[in-house]
Amino acid sequence: MTTDTDVTYETKTVRAVRGMESRTIKKWETQGWEIVSQSPGTVQTEITFRRPKPKTPPLLWIAGGGVAVLAIAAITVGVIGERNDAPAETAPAPSEAAAAPSEQPSPEPANAAPAPENVVLTPENSPELAALLAGPDCGSDVAAFAAAHRGQTIAFPGNIGAMAPHGDAKTRYDILIVVGDFPSATGPNFQFRDENTINDLHWTGSVPDTIGVGTNLSVTAEVDRYEERSCLFLLEPVTTAVR
Repeated sequence: MTTDTDVTYETKTVRAVRGMESRTIKKWETQGWEIVSQSPGTVQTEITFRRPKPKTPPLLWIAGGGVAVLAIAAITVGVIGERNDAPAETAPAPSEAAAAPSEQPSPEPANAAPAPENVVLTPENSPELAALLAGPDCGSDVAAFAAAHRGQTIAFPGNIGAMAPHGDAKTRYDILIVVGDFPSATGPNFQFRDENTINDLHWTGSVPDTIGVGTNLSVTAEVDRYEERSCLFLLEPVTTAVR
């Protein structure tokens, strides 16, 4: 019978914005990780997961090594035999050498021109954005995308995952935007920060009377920056519509 002492585990520690811990836990549990502990902080919670490391049978390596040795020996013998059996080649006559066409390397294909900065990036026309929206909520990939595309406009379907007044303001809010339909568990923690819900979101179509957690949106926004400390990817609204 296998016990915990017989199993070697690998561990992973991730960070989640306070209030979004269940979303992060659900995502990693679907990939085979089990939660070990949570350490809440002021802004975010550190969550530690573990899962068993796959075992590699030692006999497989031994057998594989033996096959590799035999293969190398066979190749070496074959090369020696070819050298002994091959007739000596005579140098071509000068006229033959001149007649032989010289081999030219095929030209390298030209790199595709980068998309103009005024093109709105969507999951359909940008594989990089599609990968971002399907990936983790924090990390180096999110930071790299934000740095590379700062000032560009992106568009994607999202929903409001959390919403709170900005500081002591009465009519300005920090709005957490999550990818896809509510409830969703993929993609970065996008945020509209310090925005008025009537004027600053630039509504298209019918303007909703109220919005809140669970409202599904079509988001078009300008990339601002990624905050590693808070795990938030800040956006500036360009246009917003209720879906």
